[in-house]
Amino acid sequence: MDNDLPKVLQNEVQYQDLFFYQKTEVLYALTYHFAKCYLPASGDRTVDQMVQAARSGKQNIVEGFADGMTSTELQLKLLNVARSSLKELKADYEDYLQTRHLRRWQPHDQRYEAMLAFCRQRNKTSDYEPYFPKWGAEELCNVAITLLHMVDKMMKTYLSGLEQQFITQGGIKERMHAARTGYRKGLDEELSRLREENKSLRQQLSVAQQQNEQLLNEKRHLEVLLMQERGRRRE
Repeated sequence: MDNDLPKVLQNEVQYQDLFFYQKTEVLYALTYHFAKCYLPASGDRTVDQMVQAARSGKQNIVEGFADGMTSTELQLKLLNVARSSLKELKADYEDYLQTRHLRRWQPHDQRYEAMLAFCRQRNKTSDYEPYFPKWGAEELCNVAITLLHMVDKMMKTYLSGLEQQFITQGGIKERMHAARTGYRKGLDEELSRLREENKSLRQQLSVAQQQNEQLLNEKRHLEVLLMQERGRRRE
C-alpha cells in the first residue's frame, strides 16, 4: 500500500550535472576575470554589479534546487530570480561593447561561428579558464553574451516543464493532501477487506458448527441404537 502513495518530497535533482548550471559557473569565473582586467578597480559600481549578478545567477539556481525538494513554487521563484540576474549581466556586457565601440559578433562573422561551436560543446570552467588571459575584452564580452543566451534558453525550457509539473501535481500542500488522502483510502480499503474476510470466516465457522452439531447428533443416534441392540441381546 505504501509504495503506491503519492510522494510529498520531490526527487532530488543533481543541479551540478545540468548544463545551464555548469555554464553559470563559467560565467561567474569569466565575469570575475573580466571585471578585474577591464573595469576600474574603484569608483565604478559596474564591477560589483556584474560580479554580484553573475554570483546571484549561479547561487539562486543552487538554492532553487535545494528548496525544490519541498516547494516547487519557491523553486520557480528562485530560478526566475536567477534568470533576471543573468539578464542584467547580459545587458552590462552589451553596454560595455556599445560604449567602447567594440563589435557584437553576428552570425555571418567567422569568429561568431567558431565561438558558438565552442560554447555549445563546452560547459566546464576548466574548458574556458586557459583562454581568459588570451582573449581581449571584445572576445570575453561576446563569449559571455553567447553563454548567457544559451543559459537563458535552457532555463526557459526547464522552467516550462517545472511550471507544468506544478500545475499537474501542485505544491507541497497539495502533495501532502494527496498523500494523506491516499493513505486514508488505503486504510479504508484494508479495513473493508478485513471486514469481508471476517464475514467470510464467520460464515465458515457457522457452517463448521452446523456440521459439528450434525455429527454430534449422528453420534448420539448411533449410541442410542447401540444401547438398544445391547438390550435386545441381553433379553
